[in-house]
Amino acid sequence: MSELEDKLKKITELEKQAMQKAQAYWDNLAKPLRSLGRLEDMIIQLAGITGSENLENLKKAVLIFCADNGIVEEHVTQTGKEVTSIVTRNFTKGIATVNALARICNADVFPIDIGIAEDIICSGLDIRKIAYGTKNFLKEPAMTKKQCEQAILTGINLVKEKKNQGYNLIITGEMGIGNTTTSSAILSVLEEINPEFVTGRGAGLTSEGVKHKIEIIKKAINLHKPDKNNILDIMSKLGGFDICGMTGAFLGGAIYHVPVIIDGFISAVSANCAVRLAPVCKNYIYASHCSAEPAGKLALDAIGLKAYFNCDMCLGEGTGAVIGAKLFDFALSAYHNTVDFQTAEIEKYEFLK
Repeated sequence: MSELEDKLKKITELEKQAMQKAQAYWDNLAKPLRSLGRLEDMIIQLAGITGSENLENLKKAVLIFCADNGIVEEHVTQTGKEVTSIVTRNFTKGIATVNALARICNADVFPIDIGIAEDIICSGLDIRKIAYGTKNFLKEPAMTKKQCEQAILTGINLVKEKKNQGYNLIITGEMGIGNTTTSSAILSVLEEINPEFVTGRGAGLTSEGVKHKIEIIKKAINLHKPDKNNILDIMSKLGGFDICGMTGAFLGGAIYHVPVIIDGFISAVSANCAVRLAPVCKNYIYASHCSAEPAGKLALDAIGLKAYFNCDMCLGEGTGAVIGAKLFDFALSAYHNTVDFQTAEIEKYEFLK
């Protein structure tokens, strides 16, 4: 048994008794029953994840998996791979968009070099490099199966480390020029959908550029013939180290009982990979927003998750998930600070037939 297989066996169902107690607690608060809708569901799920209805306020960690993709050689992006390094440095300086949003959310940002094509020496960057970018998957598999598993384990272990540091909410993010191409390729195989229906402009392509991107994906799938029932086969042939790392983060959330938030399209594809490796881990995942990428909703629908909001965002970095994480603050405040019917001197609501 591999190390990854051994870790996946530790994933368990949510604690139903804690969820029932959280539901009962909501129903005793002085408000119309179930009137906070999905915010109540959010907390009930959180009780199931943590195993207790007595919920703490959340210490949030944004894990941004940064990696380069060899497929950029095929001109499927507007910019070159050097932008991956530039934006990663900006994360460490606190000047990227996700940093600005994370300050409002009171979340700590942790950029991770899981496969950038150069060495970046700067304070605040967590070096977990698997390789200097993936291979060009139009010519050869993006990575070896061993590298794929190593990247997944890296994501799993990062969740464990952050939990040990007191973090109890993981926000996923990524940075890697070319990663909408890798994500579209993976989702195309997973859902057996023609690449033209899951491929968009990414960070900004012309209509002709999108057509070229689709053709590259089609050629690569035809070349490698990935097995749709073998997730590691798909990821190693068509994926990126960022996708593998986030897949590990979603799995790590289930292993170590920490909630994990999906960001946009690339993050949602990673969640798809995680759920196919361990279906129960879906219960530990929250979807933040629905990406404006063509397959943003499809990627969530594929694992039966519904986004909490839709702002037509497609920035990545974890920006949407950071906004989604703020909803937990609202939900927990209502849960902790609303008085019960007795204290409010209101007759308790009942479910009427």
